[in-house]
Amino acid sequence: MTPGLATPILVGDLHLDAPLPDLGGDGRYRGARLLARLHGQPVGEVLLRLGQAPLPAGRLATQVWAQVGDRVREHYAADGIAPPAGLAAGGLSPRDRPGCGGQPLVAGEPKITVVIATRDRPESLLRVLASLCRMQYRAFDVVVVDSAPSTEQTAQILSGPAPLEWPFPVSYLRVSRPGLALAHNAALCAVTGDIVAITDDDVEVDPGWLTAVARAFAESGATCVTGLILPAELETQAQLLVEQAGGYSRGFTRHTFTAAMPAPTPLFPFTAGRFGSGANMAFRADWLASRGGFDPATGAGSPARGGDDLLAFLRVITSGGTLVYEPAAIVRHWHRRDYEGMRRQAFGYGVGLGAYLTASLRARPALLGAMLRRTLPAVRHLLGPRSVKNAGHEPGFPRELVWRERAGLLTGPFAYAMSRWRYRDCPAPRRGAAG
Repeated sequence: MTPGLATPILVGDLHLDAPLPDLGGDGRYRGARLLARLHGQPVGEVLLRLGQAPLPAGRLATQVWAQVGDRVREHYAADGIAPPAGLAAGGLSPRDRPGCGGQPLVAGEPKITVVIATRDRPESLLRVLASLCRMQYRAFDVVVVDSAPSTEQTAQILSGPAPLEWPFPVSYLRVSRPGLALAHNAALCAVTGDIVAITDDDVEVDPGWLTAVARAFAESGATCVTGLILPAELETQAQLLVEQAGGYSRGFTRHTFTAAMPAPTPLFPFTAGRFGSGANMAFRADWLASRGGFDPATGAGSPARGGDDLLAFLRVITSGGTLVYEPAAIVRHWHRRDYEGMRRQAFGYGVGLGAYLTASLRARPALLGAMLRRTLPAVRHLLGPRSVKNAGHEPGFPRELVWRERAGLLTGPFAYAMSRWRYRDCPAPRRGAAG
């Protein structure tokens, strides 16, 4: 969320255990949205107003402490260290932190295969690959799936006569039919890791991304791990609207989800978007392969336009698995800059949601009763101005976007039926013994 801030907004990281900078001063940015980090771990976001004059480090420290001081104290307490009384311009002094999650994995790093599906966006693909070059984790390889490309640019970059070289193994696959789920399924044959980490070609990954993913699997025994998604920039009003519509962040606290747990919300487990998003998700490779991957009739590039990630999350929960949201696993997403793109996205999100719900019923008809019992909470969630879904809408938020998403939701079941017909020759995911 960015309450009360107008674009352009400066985004970035603010390390609290290092000297704080003087912020702004050139008049370019009207505000700042900074990820406060301690010992490398995210503790919260700081929202600041900026003017023509720079914001000195001392004043910055005061404002930062007012917003995230409680989270900093909690972090120190979890590390078994006496918390600081406040934050100064010089930052928090380094201290021993034997239990801190900021410590890298020392031994036993499981092999991770990173899967990136792309289509006609070579510049964006190069950006995410460049960010992987800064990865602290070393036991990984990358599979790039070129999904129904209209040009040879990506192929030339990765498998041409003079392909670019990377400090990690890169495999290139090409599929002739569009569809994000189809592309991800094609990648499964090239997976060499114990864990499959999936991201998109319009993100940049944090250097600690895979370390946090591996740690979450190791500490929780999870089937699936999702992570924090923050904006890479907030330069335009359309990008700000993405955040007001809910964005992709799910907070700064690790959460564990299972079918056996008390329902955290009335709509659990069907509000699968609460678990995370497809731009930052990882699965145990054997679990994903045993289920046949993703439903090919879902996802961007198909008539369903989305829902592949949500359906996979629901399958984890309903099959008895554990899903962990790990905020230390961070990627930054490049939102669409133009309003027309936001209009298409709002409709597409609605279609994807409707398709996901339809696909979940097709796969497990026994879920119908549970869905019907949640009808009233679902209506409140969708229409209530103070619901989690709508609370971020600021005055002036375009009602057109709300109605386009709702129209897409109603279209979703028909879009999924069309998609099932189009991909009828592709096997649907196997349910397996338990899900």
